[in-house]
Amino acid sequence: MAPQLLFYERAVPVTSERHREVAVNPRRDYGFARGASAVPLTTAELPAAAGEYAVVFVGEGDEVGLAAILGLRDGENLFVDGDGRWDAAYVPAFVRRYPFVFAHQNDANRLTLCVDEASELLNREGRGERLFDSAGERTTYLGNVLDFMQRYQVALQRSRAFAKRVQDLDLLQRVQAQVRLGDGATQQLRGFRTVDRERLKALPAETVSELFASDGLEALYLHLASLRQLQRLGERAARRGAPTPRLEGTGDDAIDGGDILLN
Repeated sequence: MAPQLLFYERAVPVTSERHREVAVNPRRDYGFARGASAVPLTTAELPAAAGEYAVVFVGEGDEVGLAAILGLRDGENLFVDGDGRWDAAYVPAFVRRYPFVFAHQNDANRLTLCVDEASELLNREGRGERLFDSAGERTTYLGNVLDFMQRYQVALQRSRAFAKRVQDLDLLQRVQAQVRLGDGATQQLRGFRTVDRERLKALPAETVSELFASDGLEALYLHLASLRQLQRLGERAARRGAPTPRLEGTGDDAIDGGDILLN
């Protein structure tokens, strides 16, 4: 639903030789994310993100993880306005890290900090924060970027482990929603899973205790509560000039949300 290198066109390793004159524009323009209908999310972000986004499970096997839904159609991000501003109090870390990304190089176990050289946030005129000083030494800004990226990577790995645990407990159900637009057209919203409430309630007491101790139980209920944000996506679509959609499904687990029915 949201590949790891979403947004990135030409990510290359950050080096003093190549990027000594490069600076990052301090003005946050999120236009690069305008076509992202979903982005990865970590469990550490759930307390802040669940009140803004519908958070779902995506992926298969060892690659299962969390994602925030940003639009009702492919290539649609309802949280980026026409001026490139992010229209929400919390911006996912996956988005905030751009134009930087960790990538595996020759050593599969080693991550290298890369930057998207195609990004409009970069310049060689000294506007904003430079990556290296005149002597080729790392600036405080770049040091802060590395610290943020390292903390994000740790949170991402923990989130994937949590999602894998949820999957192994057989708590996930596949979800498909049908968006009916005001003109009669329909749009499918699919490719994700949610926690089945009944399966969650049926877990053994010792498993619930384990999830509670690891903050996993809180994460599960934040995920479930966040699904009501799907209705707000419809309201956002309406404010953009499109009719408020109605989401319908054909399963057993319906979530009440005004005109929203998710199954």
